[in-house]
Amino acid sequence: MSDKLFLSIGEAMVELSQAEGGLWRMGFAGDTLNTAWYIRACLPAQWEVAYFTRLGMDPFSGRMLDFLDSNDIATRFIARDRERTVGLYAIELHDGERSFSYWRGQSAARRLADDEQALSAAIVDADVVYFSGITLAILEPGRREALLRLIGEARDAGKTTVFDPNIRPKLWENAETMRDCLARAAATASIALPSFDDEVAVFGDAGIEDCAARWLRSGAGEVIVKNGGGPMAIATSDDSISTLTFESVKAVDSTGAGDSFNGGYLAARLGGEGPDKAAAEGHRIAAQVVCRPGALIPREQIRVAR
Repeated sequence: MSDKLFLSIGEAMVELSQAEGGLWRMGFAGDTLNTAWYIRACLPAQWEVAYFTRLGMDPFSGRMLDFLDSNDIATRFIARDRERTVGLYAIELHDGERSFSYWRGQSAARRLADDEQALSAAIVDADVVYFSGITLAILEPGRREALLRLIGEARDAGKTTVFDPNIRPKLWENAETMRDCLARAAATASIALPSFDDEVAVFGDAGIEDCAARWLRSGAGEVIVKNGGGPMAIATSDDSISTLTFESVKAVDSTGAGDSFNGGYLAARLGGEGPDKAAAEGHRIAAQVVCRPGALIPREQIRVAR
């Protein structure tokens, strides 16, 4: 029996990535699933890592469930939808940078918050609740409000709530709705994990420190501004902001870089490390991931500091 539960809420998708000879390789990924994968690799066994989403009844949805179960990511909070299916995306790489094509209009995950009782029960069970801007963006407005309310109540109850904005403007109705929802999500988050390149494009922050300060003003308790391998900013609830710089690596594939950083960072924080050491661990995990193709590298290949 696990002592603690880390719950990741969001959309997992079928991933197609380029392989040799013009072929395509199929896998499963998605921002919140990627972080669940890496935090499962980094947390000790007494933690249960579970995924909350909605899938279809089709064979690909069934394969995704089997994939999660076989990799020690609990599926007991995943509902099935007879009317919808699982989303799909394809990745093309150019000099280590990604471009994406998506087919997600009929994704069952868009209804993941429709059963508010089930969502509430899962959040109540969890010690840590993780969600992203993509989780919010794919939901109907009323369901977004329900999710934010439940996560805000979890933070008020003393649970650790974690939000990665993972800004994808094309998923939102308009920029004003997106900015407003992200700011309100900050107020529900014990820890916020924004990426500077996303943030500056939407909010126009002058630098990483300004980005961190804005998230603090919006109500986040602790902020780590990721910066694509460059200097990062760390801000805490006492309004102190510091910057950290780590050795850069040449990326083979940047897919999953931020998500894997999140997994390493959060596992270290939950293990009692301070933000600086946790950031170093997050960077170390992400550096391993970007040197290999694909969002999810085999967990046995991940070197974890214990």
